[in-house]
Amino acid sequence: MQPTEKPLEVKPGEARPRSSERDVIRETFRDQAERGQTKSDIVLLSVQRLLRRGAITNLAKMLGRMHPADVAKVITHLSSPKEKREVFELVRGEMKRGQVLSELDGDSIQQVLADLLHSDIAWLLKDLGPDDVAYILGFLPEERGKEILALMKTEDSTEVADILKYPKDTAGGIMTTEFFSLPEDATAQEAIRRLQQATDAEMVFYIYVTDKEEHLVGVLSLRQLLTVPPATPLKNLMARDVISVAVDMDQEEVARQVASYNLLAIPVVEKDGTLVGIITVDDVVDVIREEATEDMLKMAGAIEEDSVSKSSSFGAAKVRLPWLFTNLIGSLLSGAILWYFRLTIQEVVAIVSFIPVIAAMGGNVGLQSSTLIIRGMATGLVELTDVRSVFFREVKIGLLMGLACGIILTVVGWAWHQAFLGMVVGASLIIAFLVSTSMATIMPVILKRMGVDPAVAAGPFVTTANDITGITIYLTLATLFLEHLR
Repeated sequence: MQPTEKPLEVKPGEARPRSSERDVIRETFRDQAERGQTKSDIVLLSVQRLLRRGAITNLAKMLGRMHPADVAKVITHLSSPKEKREVFELVRGEMKRGQVLSELDGDSIQQVLADLLHSDIAWLLKDLGPDDVAYILGFLPEERGKEILALMKTEDSTEVADILKYPKDTAGGIMTTEFFSLPEDATAQEAIRRLQQATDAEMVFYIYVTDKEEHLVGVLSLRQLLTVPPATPLKNLMARDVISVAVDMDQEEVARQVASYNLLAIPVVEKDGTLVGIITVDDVVDVIREEATEDMLKMAGAIEEDSVSKSSSFGAAKVRLPWLFTNLIGSLLSGAILWYFRLTIQEVVAIVSFIPVIAAMGGNVGLQSSTLIIRGMATGLVELTDVRSVFFREVKIGLLMGLACGIILTVVGWAWHQAFLGMVVGASLIIAFLVSTSMATIMPVILKRMGVDPAVAAGPFVTTANDITGITIYLTLATLFLEHLR
């Protein structure tokens, strides 16, 4: 029998030995692995435990080995501003701290920079690209942002100011001014030499070619540049049909352009064709995620701040109430319809059994169709010219689903109450499905033509309207065939 180790004794008044960073992480992994926690969850729990234990040295070492994006994710999910500032201050190196800043959300940026001097913030931002600096300063008060810009290098502050003058959700607001361009008369050899000297360009995916007035006239790839004689002028190599976006184009449309043409970067031009910046694919990915989240939250009647529980209870309730009022009015109308058909219900009480089924099924199938249409319109997969074909497709789908569910409901009604009631219920469900898919397909298109965001209004309207129409169809059919149901 092997001897067991004697537990470490701690005398009164002596400090208990502190667990190392590795022990804390190992302990956290052991506790959470069986609970299906992700790596990010475990890292966050480890940071929180180290904070509670005051293991500052070990926490600093841990943060030093983490990617800036991972550090930013941890900071974002910490509960208090004090914890966020404490972790941010433990990140070593101004460059890495600046990178962490560029990955944070707006609330976290404001919280970690709340107590820092303007000169310290300017020092943290000195190694970031102008687009990242503009992103960070965009969440600070305007006066504070101007004071920080005044402390930066003139060239850097000018580039950032150029970006800040555009709205955040436009091409100009998310572009970077650090791009690589050459005049059309430059040769391939000169282009290669300039590329080797370019240290401030964001990412050289493409070489943009301009004329004497800095107008964008062409584009070529690095591969083209390396496979031609050195004396070949760029105007003989470049593609003249350049896909570009205007500075005031909405960021969602920019993302759609990049996705449609499988681009790694897209140039941004002024109205006269002057090249002013580029948008790289990493920024486009952020836009796609942001816009998709925004659309889904709008359909749920929420806002981004509310979705992550960062807004006040009063503010969250104020945003959600209008959509609940819509459903409340719809429910009252449904109640009025039930009262209108009260004599039918009194005659055949069994009718009540299927009212929730008709309402729920019709609302759900409508919500499915409207979600697909709204998302298709947002991503460009569905255009207004496609409405006719999409409409008939959704109606066919509604008919097939209605037949399948209607037959099942007919059998249930037959077995539960009587044969004719089963047929009325089945027929009502089929008609409700056809009406529901038709309304859900057309309504987003009508709202868009009216200038109303379909993601905001279509969801609550379609769901409520389909509940009402489904109940009305069912009770109307029941009233028409009341003699056969008694």
